[in-house]
Amino acid sequence: MRLNRYLSQCGVASRRGAEEIILGGRVSINGHLITELATKVLPEDKVVVDGSPVRAETPVVLVLNKPKGYLCSRGDKHERMTIYDLLPLKYQNLHHVGRLDKESEGLILLTNRGDLSHRIIHPSQGAEKEYEVVVDQALNPGIMAKLVKGMMTEEGFARAERTWMDGDYRAHIVLKMGLKRQIRMMLYYLGYEVTRLTRIRIGWLKLHGLSKGAYKELTPTEVERFFKEEPAKPKLERKSAEEKDDGIEDHRPARKRAVKREGSAETREPRGFKPTGGKKSGPTARFSEEKPARGKKSPSSRSSAGKPTRGKKSGSASWSSSSDDKPSYSKPSYSKPKSKTFSSRSRSSETGRDEKPRGRSGPPTRHQAPRGPRRGPSSR
Repeated sequence: MRLNRYLSQCGVASRRGAEEIILGGRVSINGHLITELATKVLPEDKVVVDGSPVRAETPVVLVLNKPKGYLCSRGDKHERMTIYDLLPLKYQNLHHVGRLDKESEGLILLTNRGDLSHRIIHPSQGAEKEYEVVVDQALNPGIMAKLVKGMMTEEGFARAERTWMDGDYRAHIVLKMGLKRQIRMMLYYLGYEVTRLTRIRIGWLKLHGLSKGAYKELTPTEVERFFKEEPAKPKLERKSAEEKDDGIEDHRPARKRAVKREGSAETREPRGFKPTGGKKSGPTARFSEEKPARGKKSPSSRSSAGKPTRGKKSGSASWSSSSDDKPSYSKPSYSKPKSKTFSSRSRSSETGRDEKPRGRSGPPTRHQAPRGPRRGPSSR
């Protein structure tokens, strides 16, 4: 065990405070002055701080049935009652694992073991806390479903693991996360007010047999049961973009909500987009009689005999007229080139000029103006 952790367990100071004590040269082990933070302490070593020997405290875990009207705090500036007023002097150095507000009651743990606190408090460890809730109005299954689905609150996204009704005005809610006044805030956003809130279970530990204000010390075997329970791994369910925010209520203040700006990715149109006003796109819309394409003549201005229009070399499109004077557009036909290979210079049968092969044959050559006879010294 590192020296700073050992001093913290002895109650000398916190880990950071213990580091300052070590660097100040106030700690000795077996008569040797220690200033190295990485020093290890063995069970048989004798540790002395400021001339007084110290010894690690024995691990202690208490369970307390907190009554209503007590604060989970070591002291209060308004001199209100705290849970440490219910404990004897030898347990005053224990820290409480989590907290319950003043109006809540039920189970709370006190210990000097940091690993147990992390095991119970951190949501990734999967320790469940069950609460019995009494409200002022009649509940229904729809409210229970909304608690499990979750909602946005001022403290963040809040949800319950499981819920079930125990009468019209009573319900049981299981949590793994511990936001500030989470159950009261969730029910308040749904139109309910909590009249009584009791924590009746932490992991395997239940409230049965412990009166209000009473406490008891857990045995090492009972403490190890908290670590034997494997944390539940959350199931990852992939949802589409439309279903991600479907039905999740947002009760945060307006200043904390993410406002969608104009021209965001959801509403932004592609560059060059022009609305068609409900008309279909394609050849029938581009070559209609009402609005002919820009830069092209309408079909009525062409010859009535239905002569084909001049097309590209690779194919041609034709217009044909019928007795109903409704022009029809025929799909252009394409033909494969006669040969896929080209010589360095070939002669065109249509123009009679030399043609160069198409493709990437290098940068275009510049045409220079013809020069006259060179003038040398002899011509002057």
